[in-house]
Amino acid sequence: MDNQRKNYGSLFNSINLDSEEHLELILATMDKEHSLFYLIESIKFAYSKNCFTMGETEVISKALRVILKEPETK
Repeated sequence: MDNQRKNYGSLFNSINLDSEEHLELILATMDKEHSLFYLIESIKFAYSKNCFTMGETEVISKALRVILKEPETK
């Protein structure tokens, strides 16, 4: 039996997909934590393709820092 995984494709050049079912599983089981991860990966991918203006990049960068900021302990 062949234990090597086949590459069905990738999302945002960073998340490998093994099959169409793998993509369906990602969609069916997505929670808030995973959705943030996918959004961040998609933004990084779009940025690497020069999809944003300088101003847009600044806004996105700040938004990511706000989202990723660790909550302060009281």
